[in-house]
Amino acid sequence: MNTEKIKSFVDTTWDSSILPVLQDYIRIPNKSVIFDRQWQQHGYMEKAMQLAADWCRRHAVNGMQLEIMRLEGRTPLLFIEVPGSGKDTVLLYGHLDKQPEFSGWESGLDPWTPVRRGDKLYGRGGADDGYAVFSSLTAIRALQEQNIPHVRCVLVIECCEESGSFDLPFHIQQLGSHLGDVSLVVCLDAECGNYDQLWTTTTLRGNLVGTLTADVLTEGVHSGAASGIVPSSFRILRTLLERVENNITGATKVKSLKPVIPAQRRQQIRRAAKVLGKSVCGKFPMVKGMQPLSRDPVKLITDNTWGATLSVTGADGMPALADAGNVLRPRTALKLSFRLPPTADARKVSAEVKRLLEKSPPYQARVKFNVESAMGGWNAPAVAGWLETSMRNASKSFFGADAMYMGTGGSIPFMGMLGKKFPKAQFLVTGLLGPHSNAHGPNEFLHIPTAKKLTACVAQVLADHRQRK
Repeated sequence: MNTEKIKSFVDTTWDSSILPVLQDYIRIPNKSVIFDRQWQQHGYMEKAMQLAADWCRRHAVNGMQLEIMRLEGRTPLLFIEVPGSGKDTVLLYGHLDKQPEFSGWESGLDPWTPVRRGDKLYGRGGADDGYAVFSSLTAIRALQEQNIPHVRCVLVIECCEESGSFDLPFHIQQLGSHLGDVSLVVCLDAECGNYDQLWTTTTLRGNLVGTLTADVLTEGVHSGAASGIVPSSFRILRTLLERVENNITGATKVKSLKPVIPAQRRQQIRRAAKVLGKSVCGKFPMVKGMQPLSRDPVKLITDNTWGATLSVTGADGMPALADAGNVLRPRTALKLSFRLPPTADARKVSAEVKRLLEKSPPYQARVKFNVESAMGGWNAPAVAGWLETSMRNASKSFFGADAMYMGTGGSIPFMGMLGKKFPKAQFLVTGLLGPHSNAHGPNEFLHIPTAKKLTACVAQVLADHRQRK
């Protein structure tokens, strides 16, 4: 492999072709199905799918076959097959659905308007992870430009990831044996600790999402007349949450959420902490004077990737401040998001949390915890020698620094699914979600130089995979 030619081809393709189509993609408000129940009527998902498919057809590689898979009532899936030599298959994964707008975008920035500022392309979905399909196909093309052999490759690009990938198993079942004997999975939907080297994700946390509701009245009443007699629905929820979380430290009280962390993962965490240092917490836009949960980067990475955490991500039953009168509200509902350790049993956790929250509610209030989704995490298999060497060499060739390993605090449902389906497969789970890139929040951006280098790294790993012994 001529690494300079790989770099030149990838850089040129990004500048001339990928960046323009990514800007068009950012303009499409194709929010995931749980955020846009009328996604079929609105047509944004279809527009994004056709945009990606048309680009792939224009930049087709030798022997490529493309299909937009459709199942009644479910989001579509883009399936691309590229023939190669050998009996096994590499599966490259990405998604086209997006998180909603969120508020707080800087002046001049907008979720659906692509803005280029230096090395950054701002807009919703560019880094998370609309670039994946274009980057994956470009990596394959870069090899074919030099007549470098690779095995059969399939691209699986879904449109339900941000909703928990609940449509994906039906597509996988429909594909059946057509996926092939997958020996390597390349996922471009993960994080990077910095923009200076190749980062490989070793673990993903699971996620339990549900709505906790407390009803105390059939209608709102005057707060002066009722307070002291009728308990506050908000205070009842505060009491219930204390059953599952220490409100001072944030430590979980749920027994099934306390993991045993493997020694290898602890070693990788210490190495990552040494490289990242203060940037582990410095990458977040905390208000002035705000302190992180710890000053120890090892503890922060450990808690973020293996710890159980609870976030309240939404609320109902509360009027806006401008409309808040002196009323004791009849109900309060909170959207709860529990991050689960990679090895936790999501069903067991779900049952335990529901029992803790609903059992013997204060004052016999009407309390309900409605579980909306429960997804297990993922702990990668041991890295094969050829892949470890390949990632290290690729990182040094295109970044000029060694490859790094670290877990991710978020979830990618597809990884757990594939891990069970192909237990002997190796995984390269990586991505562009580095410091301040802020996926899901305001001012999301894609770091262009890192995107180019990452594409080249994938090309080298694909070539090394074909030559492995």
